[in-house]
Amino acid sequence: MENLWYLQDRDFFAGLEEQRQRFLQRAIRKTLPKNDIVFFEGDTGDSCFYVASGLVRIFSITDSGKESIFFLRRPGELFGLSEVLNAFPRRANAQTLMPTELYVMPSVEFDRLLAEDYVLARRVITMLGSRVRYLGDRLSNLATGSVMSRLIKLLISLVYDLLPDAEAWAKPVALPVRISQEQLASMTGSTQPTVSDLLQKLHKAGLITIAHRQITICNPLHLLAHAEEIVED
Repeated sequence: MENLWYLQDRDFFAGLEEQRQRFLQRAIRKTLPKNDIVFFEGDTGDSCFYVASGLVRIFSITDSGKESIFFLRRPGELFGLSEVLNAFPRRANAQTLMPTELYVMPSVEFDRLLAEDYVLARRVITMLGSRVRYLGDRLSNLATGSVMSRLIKLLISLVYDLLPDAEAWAKPVALPVRISQEQLASMTGSTQPTVSDLLQKLHKAGLITIAHRQITICNPLHLLAHAEEIVED
């Protein structure tokens, strides 16, 4: 299985329980409602964020009003790093897509943590390098993959945290958040009419169901296999 940009290990502190506890003890815990703004593009990058629960989208809005979603940040992920490490203004907006619990780490305190702990500093460097490779893989996928393949991989990525074992991969699973066709189009480099047509094709093939804007994947393994079988144009 190639080009697994959509199936990354998202737990930043995996294997670093001591560092996790130290981070959480020094950070500020915040509980935010759905659709709350975490930060705006242009804001001072004076903190980074650890997602304990919920979902956060990183996006921008063009001068013409078109919205582009760059990333979805899920539990276990750290975001806002590039700005906090370089004291840059925020390059995008961040907004919760469901009730979300965040741990906010001020830049001064984060710098102290990195200076005190080489293992944590190395993990940050490794993660930033992985994100650079992720962007390269995603650009390659946008350039060479079909829209159907990109859409399926995106759907799988949205439920990946809900698939802990082989048994779960064979059972129906609903996307943990209602996401619009416009948002799916933005994240796959496509258009809303195209995404609508492809979702209907997946529905007719028995791979997904759609009810009240809620998408359920009938069998994640079968859906992923369908993406891998698609012959790219």
